[in-house]
Amino acid sequence: MPLNRILLDTNLWLDLASDPTLTPVLTAIRQLVRDQAVELLVPQLVLDEFARHRDQVAEQKRRSLSTHLRHVRQAVEQLVDDDAKPEAVAQLDELQLKIATKGDVAHHIIETVEQLMATTSPISASDSAKIKAVERGIAKLAPFHLAKNSAVDALLIEMFAEAEEADKQPGVHYYFVTRNTRDFSQRDGDNRLPHPDLAHIFAPDNRHYSTSTADVVRAIDPDLLAEFEHDFAYHPEPRELAELLGAEQLLFKQIWYNRHRFFRTQVESGEVKVVPRDQHVDTNQYRPDIVLSDVWEMALAAASATEDEVGRERLGPWSDFEWGMLNGKLSALRWVLGDDWDMLDT
Repeated sequence: MPLNRILLDTNLWLDLASDPTLTPVLTAIRQLVRDQAVELLVPQLVLDEFARHRDQVAEQKRRSLSTHLRHVRQAVEQLVDDDAKPEAVAQLDELQLKIATKGDVAHHIIETVEQLMATTSPISASDSAKIKAVERGIAKLAPFHLAKNSAVDALLIEMFAEAEEADKQPGVHYYFVTRNTRDFSQRDGDNRLPHPDLAHIFAPDNRHYSTSTADVVRAIDPDLLAEFEHDFAYHPEPRELAELLGAEQLLFKQIWYNRHRFFRTQVESGEVKVVPRDQHVDTNQYRPDIVLSDVWEMALAAASATEDEVGRERLGPWSDFEWGMLNGKLSALRWVLGDDWDMLDT
């Protein structure tokens, strides 16, 4: 099997540390590293960013486990026979104590990820990589094409290219893996392909762009992941109501904000006029070409508050495909929560 060098974006390392459905993928990567079929490329900036989020991931896992145990306890109280209930409750108490005092379960997988990252020496950004990243920013090339600070993303892609260019060993395959498709992938095409500004980096046959760690594992060893998926057979649990409501609220704000921005362009172009309330003859009559000044001020304040709460980088602009996906998600979530299909009011 040829040697494969893989650079995982920070978000994918965090996914491996927090998502139990990815345990087979994490285990498969460990096996490939042990078999010397894979060497990891771990930039120091990825290590630093992972370290900043480590405690947050551990706390999220702890809270998630505590919530699951609370639901199990409620089921035990309702469904288990009185004779068997004390033993079942005692076991749950023991698990709850371990989670609260030791955090063993929450930290174990994070430590596994860190051990895997430590199997190779961290890569520091060279001066040439930094210069190329700055040049990308000046030219507004991906990942700077979205008018946001993408210095870390630009450094990652330049470090990846430099690592391959410096390699004198023939037959080595290089994989750049990220789920940050907004910064790295084609905007209105197949997001499994790199952005046109980055396509030249992946032109050589031994350089590969991927948005899925599992797909990379399958490309290297088609059978390995299936073995671990069988071992870790996972049955997804329904999401909790709080998580569904949180996702619905985020989508509501994203879609409302997009509609607000469109309306703002109409105001700025003069297509819609801002009129003081005391100068509007009939405030009860709807006029698509007029907005009352006090209503418009409230809309601007709400937009500013939404930017602060959600983050400007998560508020678009969206491609037609992304806009359709957002509306589809909101419609589906609202249906699950009790609304009719296609309820998209904001």
